[in-house]
Amino acid sequence: MKKVLQATLVLGFAAQPAFAAELTVLTAGDQNMVDYINEYLGPLFEEQNPGNTVRVVGTGPGDSGSQKIVERFEAQKQAGVEAWDADVAVVHEKFVGPMVTGEYLEAYRDRISTGKLVTRANADMALGSPVKGYVMPMFNSQTALAYNPALLQDPPKSYEELAEWAKANPKQFGYNGIKGGASGVSFVMGWVYAFGEGEADKLMNGPFEEGETSKWNSAFDSLADFTTNATLTPGNAGTLDLLSRGEIAMGPVWVDMFYSWQANGQLPPEFKLVLPAPGMPGQPMHYVMPAKAANKELAEKFIELATSPKVQAEGIVKRFNWYPGIDAQHVQSELDEATWSKLFTDVTPEDLASYGKPFPIAPYNDAILEAYERHVTN
Repeated sequence: MKKVLQATLVLGFAAQPAFAAELTVLTAGDQNMVDYINEYLGPLFEEQNPGNTVRVVGTGPGDSGSQKIVERFEAQKQAGVEAWDADVAVVHEKFVGPMVTGEYLEAYRDRISTGKLVTRANADMALGSPVKGYVMPMFNSQTALAYNPALLQDPPKSYEELAEWAKANPKQFGYNGIKGGASGVSFVMGWVYAFGEGEADKLMNGPFEEGETSKWNSAFDSLADFTTNATLTPGNAGTLDLLSRGEIAMGPVWVDMFYSWQANGQLPPEFKLVLPAPGMPGQPMHYVMPAKAANKELAEKFIELATSPKVQAEGIVKRFNWYPGIDAQHVQSELDEATWSKLFTDVTPEDLASYGKPFPIAPYNDAILEAYERHVTN
């Protein structure tokens, strides 16, 4: 009996992982970010890593959600805490640079197999700050121009062509300025990339030079003329609504929002997208690892799973209509033809690589918004 009991105990211990742990994930963003980990990614990770559990903590939407994560890391660093209370975090792009500078993050990307599947520039530079090695994009959100083929059969494929088309077709282009939603802001940034007399790469990567701002005058003069021929919409949803009702033929939208509206029947299925040259900005959400994470190896496994082609296909593309964080070519084999065609026919992976741009670094971003107010709004 004693031998049987000993054997049972041995087998019982053998069935348990040697180092079971609770992996804590902090995420900024809307409730859907928390739900994604609670309902899909966390259970999948627990299934593949028996005995370990995932706990997710939402810190809130928008910039304030990421700011809370920064403050949490900063407080623990200053207090000299040896093991911080988070293993993985999901943050907005603009906060990663300061987190790297503050030495709050671990450089882990080269240690995971999916690290080599990312080549977009925003995984190396985050609004002018070098972050290579410290981030893996969870997903990429992207803006593009949506259009109604019944009203516009051959859409403009560049900002230059768009300016000419809009002049010949007054009020058929609609956008929401810079205060009604970020799709309008993205359109304005793309206009400056296209028509500004400076170097667009400098706006995206820095350094900031005050003299650069004087090179935008002609771009904003032309944008003011363009806007008099455009329809100003009441927001991101407002642009889609006017498109759906045929009141405009084209306007800038967030791609995931566009496809969600189509899936819900709010937008006709025949409407299409085009990403014009030289490009429009989008932005990623990034997975990062705290510098003093208690479970670094487990955190690497979690991020590796989250950025694997299969999970990017099922979790990111199918569930949310987001573009994958890794290069889309690695995801194609994991998607059925209908899903791939829906998300990548109008805007191809090659389009994203060529024309998917980051937003300008913060001082240029602010200066462009101020210039818009002076030249276009007034």
